[in-house]
Amino acid sequence: MRSIATTDLSVFPISLGTNVFGWTADKETSFAVLDAYVEGGGNFIDTADVYPYWATGESTSEAIIGEWIADRRNRDSLVLATKVGMLEGLKGLAPGTIRTAVEDSLRRLRTDYIDLYWAHVDDHDTPLVESLATFDALVQEGKIRQVGASNYGAARLAEALKVSEEEGLVRYVALQQPYNLVERDYEGELREVVAREGLSSTPYFGLARGFLTGKYTPGASVDSPRAGKAAEYLETERGPRTLEALAKVAGEQEVAPASVALAWLAAQPTVTAPIASARNVEQLRPLMEAAALTLSAEELALLEEASRP
Repeated sequence: MRSIATTDLSVFPISLGTNVFGWTADKETSFAVLDAYVEGGGNFIDTADVYPYWATGESTSEAIIGEWIADRRNRDSLVLATKVGMLEGLKGLAPGTIRTAVEDSLRRLRTDYIDLYWAHVDDHDTPLVESLATFDALVQEGKIRQVGASNYGAARLAEALKVSEEEGLVRYVALQQPYNLVERDYEGELREVVAREGLSSTPYFGLARGFLTGKYTPGASVDSPRAGKAAEYLETERGPRTLEALAKVAGEQEVAPASVALAWLAAQPTVTAPIASARNVEQLRPLMEAAALTLSAEELALLEEASRP
């Protein structure tokens, strides 16, 4: 287990992403994935009120997770994270929006508290102090335990942390941003802010939309709604080079390339728990293997060199 920043949230090294629940994974399959994740030692479940609204027109992921929690009666053993700010009709981080969204999420999740509540996207139209004051009030009321920032740039994240300090308000304890072997923009000013301020990173797109699973090769046909975006990495010089290095390390470790890709990510500075999703139990297995996989200095160096921008 790893800690989120200096909080008392202790989490499994791989967070289960659930944006596929109700989309490419039906309720029965989603329950099976959740069961297998917990049985394997997992406890860190990441969702959002907007998952997968784009496919179902509803907050299906939260609803499925809520049904599962009610059925399994395991709420207290989980670290449950959800998000506010991107759902149609509840976009942004205005106080009223946050208030309405959190009550809706609590109802769907069938719980009276959220462990980690994310500002899903930066809202430049609402003063930071207003959003943070609302989060602070929700912490005081016991409806949320901690707050995190998702999709914030370095300057705005630093500004938000400064506002929290100056106003005596709850501060962001974690950042969620895209980061993987072929998307390494995080390794700059943004990571410097996270490191300096003692935050944790729980990056998404850890497998680059499935590209780092190794199933994308020139001419291959992949059955996935993300196949088009993932295949674009093949068109770069380092995409195939990275896959080759992944395959080499995976062969030596006798694990799937996805396990290696996530283990590399989990070993990076500031990263506490990469987020990865699985639309069935078979896809979950390499994610769980990544949690127990330690890469050698030589293997990390090989992947670093192959994937360097």
